[in-house]
Amino acid sequence: MDDVDLDHPSVARVYDYYLGGNANYAVDRVFGEMALTAFPFVRPAAKANRLYLRRVVHYLIQRGVRQFIDIGSGVTTSDGGTHRMADELGRANGARVVYVDHEPVTVLRSQLQLEQHGDPKRHAVVQADLREPDLLWRKVRASGVVDLRQPVAILLMAVLHVVQPGPDGTDVSAQAVARLRELMPRGSYLALSHGTTDGVSATLAHDMDEFARLYDRTPARLHWRPRAEIETFFGDLTMVEPGATWCPLWHPELARQGEEIRFTDPGESMVWVGVAHKP
Repeated sequence: MDDVDLDHPSVARVYDYYLGGNANYAVDRVFGEMALTAFPFVRPAAKANRLYLRRVVHYLIQRGVRQFIDIGSGVTTSDGGTHRMADELGRANGARVVYVDHEPVTVLRSQLQLEQHGDPKRHAVVQADLREPDLLWRKVRASGVVDLRQPVAILLMAVLHVVQPGPDGTDVSAQAVARLRELMPRGSYLALSHGTTDGVSATLAHDMDEFARLYDRTPARLHWRPRAEIETFFGDLTMVEPGATWCPLWHPELARQGEEIRFTDPGESMVWVGVAHKP
């Protein structure tokens, strides 16, 4: 793997560190600890985002979804990943998950995790880039795990606030997600979460901007969009209730007892979320 970079922290592995996982290296832990020391709000926000993912999977399983494509999935060892969440409710119905990430170490660690705790007939990981949605789609199809003629759930959790530079350096996230919406079969769902300083206190907004600047030391850059701009990623899809909202407010009744992160105000989660359906 010639493109492996262990000299700089990886956004995916640092995120795993925030969550208390072990799929990270010394360079990631040093960066992560520096970030958490300066900005202690990061860990509860990351955990709240992860619990939102579990509620999304729970919600969609209840509505008959059995195919999940987790794009920019990283490798999260703290909770076992989307396939373990899906199997809590969907094993009897054969829930299938394809993880997608472009970072080679992350893909390798995900492969090792699936070898230990996955089912090769229902779970796979592919190395692909969100910036090339058609190639990504072909690789997902080639995995043989999901049938792209049938409804899928596309998960984009804490991915789109990581800048996706195109050939000229401009962010191509909107174009990439628009193409994914086109590729999704009817009956599919798009779920996402995205950090924002819109609607949070001035102090928290300042600290979030300072936190984002830390990532200028890494290969990744962070960009907090306003809430209205985040919602444009759904295009003309139909939002499911309760629509776009703060992370803790999205179907809190689906949380397991005692697992939710408590915030004085839901905006302290800093994460704007939503799920939409392609009728």
